[in-house]
Amino acid sequence: MQSLAAMPVVSVFYIGLNALLLIIMAFYVVTQRWKHKVSIGDGGVPAMERAIRVHGNALEYVPMVLVMMLALELSGLSPFELHVIGTGLTLGRLLHGWGLALSSGKSPGRFVGTLITWLVFVYAAVLCLKVAFSHI
Repeated sequence: MQSLAAMPVVSVFYIGLNALLLIIMAFYVVTQRWKHKVSIGDGGVPAMERAIRVHGNALEYVPMVLVMMLALELSGLSPFELHVIGTGLTLGRLLHGWGLALSSGKSPGRFVGTLITWLVFVYAAVLCLKVAFSHI
């Protein structure tokens, strides 16, 4: 195993944390499938559709932000900035998932969760470009 000094430990922490979040969301889909007896798709059940989208929406954002975090950590970004990205991602996905699980309409959790996720996504993307351009 590689020494901890050379490991991107902040990114690895958020990779593990968000992997657990994704499996919890997947389990939520499975419990809704059991509850509503739906094996494929959403079966026209609004709660099923929401559960599927909670998991799907997280899968649309989490991997890319984690890839950017890893690249930024390997590029030497400060642990503080990495924790801002990781905490924002995790909090944003939790809030969004909670808000969407409760209602398919507008909800504060959904709005704030999406906003935080997008801000973190753009922040990490800009930092990636900044690192890239500083080496050109």
